[in-house]
Amino acid sequence: MLPELKYDSNGLIPAIIQDEGTGEVLMMAYMNEKALELTLESGFTHFWSRSRQKLWKKGETSGHLQEVREILMDCDADTLLIKVIQRGPGACHTGHRSCFYRNIRGEEVTEKTFSEEEVYGKSDS
Repeated sequence: MLPELKYDSNGLIPAIIQDEGTGEVLMMAYMNEKALELTLESGFTHFWSRSRQKLWKKGETSGHLQEVREILMDCDADTLLIKVIQRGPGACHTGHRSCFYRNIRGEEVTEKTFSEEEVYGKSDS
């Protein structure tokens, strides 16, 4: 039985995705109850897309799946930390390993690890 989580008014909870081995923060996305349920059932991350208004499995298009190793909740039960094994070269749709690849001035501080054009057929979107 899962503890009572605090979802926002849209039924969403933020999920921070962290590489289990390195501790690197790979991304942040939102989950609804169904996305969390699918994640727990499958062992791979699922999220709710606010822009597309639908569920999605991370890596479904790219093949860069996230295998869940542990799910933690914060002290207020309103944010999740999901430790994963990142399959494939990266988590970010821009071609970077992490979505956190720019400093506060917007300068890229890490190199791309894959071509988003080759994986998704588009660039920087």
